[in-house]
Amino acid sequence: MRQYSEYKAQYPDAILLFRVGDFYETFGDDAVRASEALGLTLTKRNNGGISGDTALAGFPHHALDTYLPKLVRHGYRVAICDQLEDPKLAKGLVKRGITELSTPGVTMSENILDPRENNFLCAVYRSKDKKTNDIYGVSFLDISTGEYLLSQGKQEYIDKLLSVYTPKEILIERGSRRDFEEAFSKHCIATELDDWAFTPDSACGKLLAHFNTSSLKGFGVENLPIGQVAAGAILHYLDYTQHKNISHVNSIRRIEEENFVWMDRFTVRNLELFPSSEEKGCLLGTINETMTPMGSRQMVRWLAQPLKDVTPIVERHEIVETLFQEKDLRGLLNECLPQIGDMERIVSKVAAKRANPRDVLALCSALKMVAPIKKACAKSCNVNIQGMAERLNPCEHICAKIDAMIVPNPPALLSKGGVIAAGYNEDLDSWRRVSSSSKDILLQIQDEETERTGISSLKVGYNNVFGYYLEVRNTHKDKVPQEWIRKQTLTGAERYITPELKELESKISKAEEMIIPMETRLFTELIDELADYISLVQTDTAIIAQLDCLMSFVTISEKYKYVRPVVDDSLIIDIREGRHPVIERQLPIDSPYIANSVELDNEKKQIMMITGPNMAGKSALLRQTALIVLMAQIGCFVPADSAHIGVVDKIFTRVGASDNISMGESTFMVEMTEASSIINNITDRSLVLFDELGRGTSTYDGISIAWAIVEYLHENPNANPKTLFATHYHELNEMENSFDRVKNYNVSVREADGKVIFLRKLKEGGSEHSFGIHVAKLAGMPSTVVNRANEILHRLEEQHKDTDVASEKIKKATEPSLRPGTQLSIFQLDDPTLCQVRDEMLSIDIDNLTPLEALNKLHEVKKILLGRS
Repeated sequence: MRQYSEYKAQYPDAILLFRVGDFYETFGDDAVRASEALGLTLTKRNNGGISGDTALAGFPHHALDTYLPKLVRHGYRVAICDQLEDPKLAKGLVKRGITELSTPGVTMSENILDPRENNFLCAVYRSKDKKTNDIYGVSFLDISTGEYLLSQGKQEYIDKLLSVYTPKEILIERGSRRDFEEAFSKHCIATELDDWAFTPDSACGKLLAHFNTSSLKGFGVENLPIGQVAAGAILHYLDYTQHKNISHVNSIRRIEEENFVWMDRFTVRNLELFPSSEEKGCLLGTINETMTPMGSRQMVRWLAQPLKDVTPIVERHEIVETLFQEKDLRGLLNECLPQIGDMERIVSKVAAKRANPRDVLALCSALKMVAPIKKACAKSCNVNIQGMAERLNPCEHICAKIDAMIVPNPPALLSKGGVIAAGYNEDLDSWRRVSSSSKDILLQIQDEETERTGISSLKVGYNNVFGYYLEVRNTHKDKVPQEWIRKQTLTGAERYITPELKELESKISKAEEMIIPMETRLFTELIDELADYISLVQTDTAIIAQLDCLMSFVTISEKYKYVRPVVDDSLIIDIREGRHPVIERQLPIDSPYIANSVELDNEKKQIMMITGPNMAGKSALLRQTALIVLMAQIGCFVPADSAHIGVVDKIFTRVGASDNISMGESTFMVEMTEASSIINNITDRSLVLFDELGRGTSTYDGISIAWAIVEYLHENPNANPKTLFATHYHELNEMENSFDRVKNYNVSVREADGKVIFLRKLKEGGSEHSFGIHVAKLAGMPSTVVNRANEILHRLEEQHKDTDVASEKIKKATEPSLRPGTQLSIFQLDDPTLCQVRDEMLSIDIDNLTPLEALNKLHEVKKILLGRS
């Protein structure tokens, strides 16, 4: 227990699995937590001290791969303390030591990792320099693949990266947990490290030492000092968790914000790009038909970071089109890619010295698929595919060695033996012959002695006490030769040994002792040689992942009739008969998706004001426009008859109703926060989607805010983003008359026999009905409620049937002379109500006005304007 306490003190916040004989044991609080997480029986034992009983829970050591993943998935960090020497040879207490610290962000266990996604460890650091105090550094490392990234930026940018890369564990400075949780939504487990791990000198030193360079210029990250601090903290954590063999982490890459379309976490969520906790479709599930784990992980990254440079986008489109045309190449890729497996993670296990014989054989099989892919790609007419072929390397030399060395179906564990193929090593083969022929030799001895002595019941046996022996029944005792040595007396028999048996036993014992170490040595030499190929294999995996994603685009485009979009540097979005890629797949076979066209530009049709009833398809239209743009810019074909996409640099959405009660934010507050983020970050190339903006407050407040935001987007001298604005505020249709680039559209319906038929077709012109009561009826609302709602609606419509007057008031309230930038004189107002407001304001003694009186006076003015005085 003193030895246990010594190692527990090194990792106080981890569950310590302490090897005792054939079991991993946990003690005290660790035992309580482990028993709850694993369903183990909690026992107790007195260690002879005065502290009383100690809680105890454990499991067999061979079940580690079963129980360790469960603990890590529960969010626990697990330290494994193994026996470092053979207990039979140990003098006194067996020597032990920590061999690994497994955490949610640092693991290479196949039972924990999801092959379809990366398992990133992240570090976040806030600059302490007063000039850059609002700048954060961030770094991501997937130790299972070797991918190592860093960046730096403001809080909003870092929050977006955390949403995109979804790390399983985040490293932060000790004592900064509250600040971190206030700055970022709770993404995952946060682990605190000592402050010195986040110092610039320590971090830079770690990076230079790891990459064995004198500077970081070669990686293009020398101008990201705050990001370097976060990256260095990750390397410190790998040392702490006993992950020393990380030669596969051989480069670090900056996340280049300027290369990718900006989408904040609200947009990623609203567009349903990735699976959520709810069981519904997402874009990833719709377009991801990759055949390798590397391709699946690459698809996630492509979807999270669409390109905004025309050249690489068009190159991807050209490759997809080439794969459409070159059917032989497609056929070969469809045949080879599924056989490759996850060689990216296998080669990482090679670097970490954790690859087993089956991993090595799987890597060899994968590399054998690279050769035909390389040959077929080299024959393609597409220069980019030819370039991929040039960089592919089948690593034929090491493959040949693996083939010659490893048996076709090896055991997973070296300790089982039988890994090295016959004929590879002469010494190993000779010892194997001794071991394998021992049974034949023993039978031969038995037959020879039976014939020589005449003892018909003679048997050769073995036990752990004195090894091989000859057993003679008592009825034949008188026939035993004098040179036999009696070793054991049984009830009805005697057991003897002979010099010949002892010599054979010595050979067999030595053979068994030699075979496993020799196989282990040979396999270790192979792993060391494989380490020289890590960089080449990583290049192969990157190219295979790209080909896999592009093949997925080909597959879905052919299956669902997608077309190649035209992508250029224009400011036009022209989608003809576009379809929502996810909804289209979820419809019944006999229910065709109603396609719609959308045309936007910055000069004539900047803002589409879309009205129409509930359930008519306004939200689907907004989302499908963004998804088609996004699909085009990741290199995929799109669900439309045709599409002309001028590259978009940012996609913003304000969709749906949500709140953040834990942070004290109401539904309307969240809505306004998201809207503020949009209007403060727009550019001419942005695509903005507003769905039902302003509905979280009163009608007049909502209309006013919605109007003001649309007006701002239209009149902003710095940027006029292309905007789709869906609303039930029919009053906003008046904006078309005052703003040149605002155009009214509606999603049409047809009324027949008191029923509403949703046509889901976009048409020019505004709509004046929402049919909300009809939707309530479809939702199963009791008929009494529906009928009563209809009565109230008719009365309200009677009271406000003078729509012309209402429209005139809106026109007056929003006429150009009242927009920002126009200086008005209150003495020149002709409206009686405004004259009354003027008189009230002139009567105010500002010098002697208290704050409370000012509020009351403002309230009176508001009452006058609302006509309630």
